[in-house]
Amino acid sequence: MKPRIVVDMISCVGHRLCADLFPERITLDDWGYPIIDASAIPPELLSHAKRTIEACPTLALRLDKLR
Repeated sequence: MKPRIVVDMISCVGHRLCADLFPERITLDDWGYPIIDASAIPPELLSHAKRTIEACPTLALRLDKLR
């Protein structure tokens, strides 16, 4: 199973920090909310993904597993 980032859009308030920390997989819409690349995160980017999740001020990000 491969990890991917998932956002809880109800918890997210659009701080935009995630896109700054992990631009490889997260972009922003016109209102500053994250658009997540739902593909699996390769091992070389996993530490960046974890750092981004830990830095989210509203804890709206998490790692999920692709099957």
